[in-house]
Amino acid sequence: MGLKCWFRLVPDQELVEYTGEEGTTYEEALLSIGIIPDTVLILHRGESLPQDSVIGEDEVDIIATGSRG
Repeated sequence: MGLKCWFRLVPDQELVEYTGEEGTTYEEALLSIGIIPDTVLILHRGESLPQDSVIGEDEVDIIATGSRG
């Protein structure tokens, strides 16, 4: 069975539905929808989630950050 997660892109408040395989990380999911993981923060209920953690939440906020270069 696959998994489903909603990404709320902040500041636009756009909701993006991600459907993938069990065991997929946030990093893999973000890359598959064209977002570079190192340019965003992943938050669930205000708590930061590591990009290499396996998706386990139904909805997360994806917050764009400034340049890290």
